[in-house]
Amino acid sequence: MVKKELTEKSPLRSLEKAVNGGLGKGNIAVIASKQGIGKTACLVHIATDKLMRNKHVIHVSYANKVDHIVNWYEDIFTEISKKRSLEGAMDVHNDIIHNRVIMNFSQKGIPVSQVLASVKAMMDNGQVGTDAIIIDGFDFTIGTAEDIKKFKDFALEEQIELWFSDSYKGEENFQDERGIPKNLVKALDDISVVLTLRAEQNYMVLKLVKDHKSIVSEDLQLKLDPKTLLIAEV
Repeated sequence: MVKKELTEKSPLRSLEKAVNGGLGKGNIAVIASKQGIGKTACLVHIATDKLMRNKHVIHVSYANKVDHIVNWYEDIFTEISKKRSLEGAMDVHNDIIHNRVIMNFSQKGIPVSQVLASVKAMMDNGQVGTDAIIIDGFDFTIGTAEDIKKFKDFALEEQIELWFSDSYKGEENFQDERGIPKNLVKALDDISVVLTLRAEQNYMVLKLVKDHKSIVSEDLQLKLDPKTLLIAEV
């Protein structure tokens, strides 16, 4: 299968339809779940899909190390190329890694304004044409509503998409009575799309709980395969 056909048939097109054509430039999306469910893999699949459509992506990691992020990209690309019999997989791989940059920050001691200044410098000097920024490992319990507003203003100014992960510990319910993850309530006005990820018996299910201006409760026809952690249609 050629790259164009592969991306056209990607299950992520179903996600775009579910949220009125996609997240949209200038907007923030958050994928929330308890720890270890597959949020990073989900974000990497979204990023890889963009890369395969010749878009540029910056992946901002708040983890101590980024080796596992690189490994996720390699694993997700390998699974996609094998599952769909991608033609010229190695050439495609070599092309898309030039359009991806991984940056690493510590949330403690480095303000959001400094992170965004570094990202902006990367966009201007080395990653011109960035379409989306993946922000993985940001701790919403530390981050303030003002921090999210800075991210939102940056997304609007640069006309890019921002995709976050939001992680919860323990077994307690992490959502309020509307289904909104509790960490996100304080900044909900600046977050356009909220998805949650939960474990079922044989797979992980994506649920849409905020679609731009509407609070919803809709299990999407999408799941994460527990073996490959690829997003697939149910």
